[in-house]
Amino acid sequence: MICGLDEAGRGPLAGPVCAAAVILPRDFPGEILGDSKKLSPLRREAARRVLYERAFWGIGWASAAEIDEINILQASLLAMKRAYGELLRLAAFPGLPALQDIEAVADGLYAPDLSVACRAMVKADAQVPEVMAASILAKTARDRMMERYAWLYPEYGYDRHKGYPTRDHLERIARHGPSPIQRNTFKVKTV
Repeated sequence: MICGLDEAGRGPLAGPVCAAAVILPRDFPGEILGDSKKLSPLRREAARRVLYERAFWGIGWASAAEIDEINILQASLLAMKRAYGELLRLAAFPGLPALQDIEAVADGLYAPDLSVACRAMVKADAQVPEVMAASILAKTARDRMMERYAWLYPEYGYDRHKGYPTRDHLERIARHGPSPIQRNTFKVKTV
């Protein structure tokens, strides 16, 4: 069995990085999956609902403060490790494969340090169904978190740009200064 790992939110100027770990059951309808960056928001949300109901999954986070402290790569790997840890909490549930039979595949050049074999694979989020699933869950979870941050900090428009360095976001940072969830080690170009 494969445990897919991926993250969302490496490029934004604000907010956490989110990762997901996913094991798909043998009868999972793989046709609903795809590269999360290419799926429409409606298709991503539909896939998320099915994944939440039918797959084994865990979500992990690393905060903006952690990103500033250890850098975005290490924070992404930490979020993946935390996501896998959350998945392990499901180990007592019926249907989860024996942990010694799991191989983890992480999207990208680097793999987190896990208690099972884990290898990195570039573009796994477009090739490995379990990683596609992890990518979908990480992206939808992070997007929802940024929408919640918009409730707390409406002047930054996080519900629209999700913390990415859009013109709108840069203008808002220039107008209001850094928000409490700003990644302070990321360079902000003035508009």
